[in-house]
Amino acid sequence: MLAMRYSGPKEKEVDKMEITLDAKVENVQQVTAFIDEELEKIDCPLKAQTQIDVAVDELFSNIAMYAYAPSIGTATVQLEIEDDPRAVVITFIDQGKPYNPLEKDDPDVTLSAEDRQIGGLGIFLVKKTMDDMTYRYEDGKNIVSIKKMI
Repeated sequence: MLAMRYSGPKEKEVDKMEITLDAKVENVQQVTAFIDEELEKIDCPLKAQTQIDVAVDELFSNIAMYAYAPSIGTATVQLEIEDDPRAVVITFIDQGKPYNPLEKDDPDVTLSAEDRQIGGLGIFLVKKTMDDMTYRYEDGKNIVSIKKMI
């Protein structure tokens, strides 16, 4: 794990930490613990922390299940804590198959569970509970970032 603090004369102060590990579903708990440890240090409200945990679980699980299938690769999770306004930015980086989760159509949640297609609710939930979600493919890497104002 690497922890750094960036600040400049006219820049926002940002705390940035990261962890890199095998993109395996079994590691979701380790990623969540890494995030939660830092969120607790800044007294993140419980509701926001719970929403962030669900988003982290969903996004890391998707990388673990689909990015490298059937192989296993690595994923880096970066955590930035911004001040003024207070926000948490979490970035997921993998070198798996290119995939933009924002291009997937949102599920029709007005339909009954029996009439809906399977899948797609996780990313929909992430988009609805986070204040921002971005994707880019750069230098052979999928880079997904989520932002939650706290």
